[in-house]
Amino acid sequence: MDMMKSDDKLQALLSRCRSRKIKLTAKRKNVLSILSHAETPMTAYDIVQAYQQQYAEKLPAMSVYRILKLLQEAQVLHKLETTNRFMICAHIQCRHRHQLPQFLICDRCHQVTEIGIEKKLMQQIQQSTSANGFHFEQQLELHGTCEHCRKEE
Repeated sequence: MDMMKSDDKLQALLSRCRSRKIKLTAKRKNVLSILSHAETPMTAYDIVQAYQQQYAEKLPAMSVYRILKLLQEAQVLHKLETTNRFMICAHIQCRHRHQLPQFLICDRCHQVTEIGIEKKLMQQIQQSTSANGFHFEQQLELHGTCEHCRKEE
C-alpha cells in the first residue's frame, strides 16, 4: 500500500472521529494507524502484536476490542463477521452517500474488496429471508478467490 495513501486515510479517519466526538487517545490513534497501514484485515490479536512491535508497549486484547467496538460504532471500520477481522472503511475519504457495504473476501491471499450494494436489492433479500422466518443482518461477506490469485493457478 502506498504510504501517502495510508497517511491520507489516517488523517481522514482522525477527522471522522473528531466530527463524531470520539476522544482520540494516543492508543486509539495508534490502533487507527495500524489498521490504516494494514494490507489485509486484522484480528484483534494481530493488532496487539503489531502494537507491541511498533510502539514497544503492550496493549491488552480487551483494550483493543473496546477500541475496535468504539471505532466500529463511529463507522470508521468494519468487522468481517465470518473471519473476525477488522478493516478500515474503504470509503472513509469520500464525501458522497454510499450504498450498503458488501465484502468480497479472497480465501487465498485474504485481500478484501469493499463494494456497495443497492438498498433495493438488500430490501429484496431481507423480504425474502424474513418471509422464511429468518432475520438477515445487512452485511454480505462473499468468500472466493480474487482475480490475482486465479491468475496464479
